[in-house]
Amino acid sequence: MEKIEETGFGAVLVSTGEDMSKINLRIDGVRTVNSMRMLENSLQALPGVQAVQTSPELKKIAVSYKPDMTGPRNFIKVIDSTGSSRRFKATIYPEGEGAGRESHRKEEIKQYFRSFLWSLIFTTPVFLTSMIFMYIPGIKHGLDTKVVNMLTIGEVIRWVLSTPVQFIIGRRFYTGSYKALRHGSANMDVLIALGTNAAYFYSVYTVIRAASSPDFEGTDFFETSAMLISFILLGKYLEVLAKGKTSEAIAKLMNLAPETAILLSLDEEGNVISEEEIDSRLIQKNDIIKIIPGAKVASDGFVLWGQSHINESMITGEARPVAKRKGDTVIGGTVNENGVLHIKATKVGSESALAQIVRLVESAQMAKAPVQKFADRISKYFVPLVIMLSFSTWLAWFLAGKLHGYPESWIPSSMDSFELALQFGISVMVIACPCALGLATPTAVMVGTGVGASLGVLIKGGQALEGAHKVNCIVFDKTGTLTVGKPVVVNTRLLKNVVLHEFYELVAATEANSEHPLAKAIIEYAKKFREDEENPAWPEARDFVSITGHGVKAIVRNKEVIVGNKSLMLENNIVIPVDAQDMLTETESMAQTGILVSIDSEVTGVLAISDPVKPGAQEVISILKSMNVRSIMVTGDNWGTASSIASQISIETVVAEAKPEQKAEKVKELQAEGYAVAMVGDGINDSPALVAADVGMAIGAGTDIAIEAADIVLMKSNLEDVITAIHLSRKTFSRIRLNYIWALGYNILGIPIAAGALFPSTGFRLPPWIAGAAMAASSVSVVCCSLLLKNYERPKKLENLEIGGIQIE
Repeated sequence: MEKIEETGFGAVLVSTGEDMSKINLRIDGVRTVNSMRMLENSLQALPGVQAVQTSPELKKIAVSYKPDMTGPRNFIKVIDSTGSSRRFKATIYPEGEGAGRESHRKEEIKQYFRSFLWSLIFTTPVFLTSMIFMYIPGIKHGLDTKVVNMLTIGEVIRWVLSTPVQFIIGRRFYTGSYKALRHGSANMDVLIALGTNAAYFYSVYTVIRAASSPDFEGTDFFETSAMLISFILLGKYLEVLAKGKTSEAIAKLMNLAPETAILLSLDEEGNVISEEEIDSRLIQKNDIIKIIPGAKVASDGFVLWGQSHINESMITGEARPVAKRKGDTVIGGTVNENGVLHIKATKVGSESALAQIVRLVESAQMAKAPVQKFADRISKYFVPLVIMLSFSTWLAWFLAGKLHGYPESWIPSSMDSFELALQFGISVMVIACPCALGLATPTAVMVGTGVGASLGVLIKGGQALEGAHKVNCIVFDKTGTLTVGKPVVVNTRLLKNVVLHEFYELVAATEANSEHPLAKAIIEYAKKFREDEENPAWPEARDFVSITGHGVKAIVRNKEVIVGNKSLMLENNIVIPVDAQDMLTETESMAQTGILVSIDSEVTGVLAISDPVKPGAQEVISILKSMNVRSIMVTGDNWGTASSIASQISIETVVAEAKPEQKAEKVKELQAEGYAVAMVGDGINDSPALVAADVGMAIGAGTDIAIEAADIVLMKSNLEDVITAIHLSRKTFSRIRLNYIWALGYNILGIPIAAGALFPSTGFRLPPWIAGAAMAASSVSVVCCSLLLKNYERPKKLENLEIGGIQIE
C-alpha cells in the first residue's frame, strides 16, 4: 500500500488471506490493556484459532480461524465468561464485508463534492467580475477604480479569490504530479498543474506589472485557472459517482445474505428442544438452522427435514423456484417460498457460495483486459506529446503575432498577442487530458462482469471477456453438457394387457435391491405412479438374484419377474416375440438401452432408457450457427451413442471415445487451424480441455463456482447461457471499442480546435475553462457509455426458447 501511495494513487486494503475465515468482534467492558491481553490469550488457546489481533483503542479483536473446527459463537462465549466479574461483552463489529471499500468510496465522493463546492464559492465571483460585471456600467466603474498605478480593484479581488483555488483546493494536482514526475512518468495531474499554473502566474505577472508601471496595459486571466480547477473537480465528482455505480453488482451480492437466522438445538433423537434468533454471521459449520417461508436461507447447507420450493434466481439466475426435500443442497442468500425447512450448515463465512461469487466478481473487475494495454501504451507517450503540442501552439501563435502574421483585428480588445497565444497553448494542454482513455476499458469490464453475475454467468475478468468475444468455434462435452447426465426411462411399450401402474409395481419391487444405475432410473420412474412419491414401500421381493451384466430376477406377489437383456431371457428359456425384437432394434438405433421385462415366463414389456439430450440443445446449436460459431462434440462415450445424439441436435463434427487429455489435444488442433476455441464442459473430467481452450466455460457449476480451470462459470446447466456469455462479451467489447473511439475522437477533434484551427476563418476559439469543461465531459461520457451496458438484454431468440424441464412420456 505504501508503494502504491508513493506513486500518487490511493489504496484500500480489501482483504488479506483467502482461505482463513476472519471475524471482527467489538468488546465492551475492557478498561485496561491487561484485560485485552487476557482475552487475547484465552482466544488464542481455542482449537482452530489461527491468529488474534487486538486494537484496544477501537475495542476491537480480529480473530482468524478454521471454520470446520470453531466459530464466532465459541469466541463470544469465551469472552463473555472470561474474568471473575464477567463484565466483558462481545458483539460482532458493526461493519459489513465490503464496508471498507464502500465507506472509502463514499468518502471519496464526499471529498470531491466538498472540493468542488469550495472551488465554486471562490470561482463564481472571479467569473462574474471578469466576464459579466464588465458589461454593467455602474459596477464596471467600481471595479476599474485604480488602487496603485494601473492596478484595479477588480484585479485585486480576482487575485485574492483565485489563490486559494489554485493552491489549497488544487493541491491534489500538485501532489499528484510531483509523485508522478518523481517516478519518471507524467499523468493527467501534470497537464492540469502546468495549464493552471501558466494562467495563474502569467496573471500574477500582469498584476505586478500594472502595480509598478503607470502606463501598463494588460489583462489578467485568473478566471481561467480558477474555472479550470472547478470544472475538473466537477468532472471528477461525476466520474467517481458513476464509477460507484459500475461496482453496484458487488454491493447487491453482498446484501443477499440475511441479517439474522433461527438456530435450533436438537436432542439425541433429533427433536427440536429450543430455537433462538442469532446474527447470521454467527452461524458455524454443522449448525441446524430453521428457514421459515419467505425468509432467506442463512447459509449453504443441505435439508435435514421438510420440503419447500426455493427461489435461487439471485444466485444462479434460474428463474423457476427449485423443489427442495431431504438431502438436497441449499445456497445461502436464496429465498424460501412455501414450506418450513431445517438445514444443516456446511459452508460458512468466506467458504460460502455467496462469498466466493463476490470474490470472483471482485477479482474479475480488477483483472486487466489485454485491450487495456493499448490505452496504457498511448498514455505513456501522450502527456509528453501534449506538452510539446501545447508549447508549439503557443510558440506558433506568439511568433505569428510578433511578425504580424495575422491582422491586428484578430486580437480580442482585452488582450495582446502574447496572451492570445498563451490562451491557445493552455487550451490545448487542458483539452487533451488522457483520463477518458484510462476509463474506457475498466468501466465497461466492471459493468459487463456485474451484469453477467446477475444472469448466473460469472466472467473471470477482462481476459475472459476479450477471449469470449472472439470465439468462433465451441467444443461441447457430451455427458452432462449436451445431455442431462443421468439415465432416464424415456419410453415404455407393453405387449400384454396389464395396468401400467401394476406393471411398474412389480418391476420396481424386483429392481429395488439392485445398485445398478439403470435400476435406479427405473425406480425413479416407477415412483411417478405412486401417491407417496417420497419413499414408497414396494411389495416384498423373495429369492432376489442379480446376474451381473444381464439383469435381475425375483418373486413378487407370487409371480416370477425377470428384468434384463436379451441373453438373460434366452438363458431362462423365455421366447422373445417379434414385436419385442423390433422394439429392441429400434431403441438401439436411437442410442438407447432396451430392457425386457418378463412376468411368469412371458415377455410383457420393453423399457427404453437413455441419457436424454437437454431440452433446447438443438435450438442453441442453431443459434450459435447463426452467430457464425462452429459447434463440435467431444465425448468419451462410444461412437453409436455419440453420433445418434449429434444427429438429434445437428452437430456435424463428432469426436468419440476420447480420454480427457485427447479432448485437450482436439482443442489445440482447432487452435492450430486458426479458430478461437471455447470449451464447454461440466468441469469434472474436462479440466485439461478447459485450460487448453481460449475460453473455458464450466456449465452447471451450481455452488461449486471456484472451478479453477474455467474462465467463465455458468451456474445453471442451461446451454443457452453459453450464448448469453458470448453475446454479453461481444456487447461489452463493442462498448469498449465505442469508448475508445469516443475518447480518442474527442482528442483528435478537440486539440486542433483548441489550438485555434477555426479561429482564422470563423473567429471561434475555445477559452481554457471551456476546454476544461469539455475534458471533464469526455470522461463522464465514457463512464456513462459503459453504464448503458446495465440495460443489457439477452438475445431475443433466447426468450422464445422457454426451456422447460425435461418432458418424459
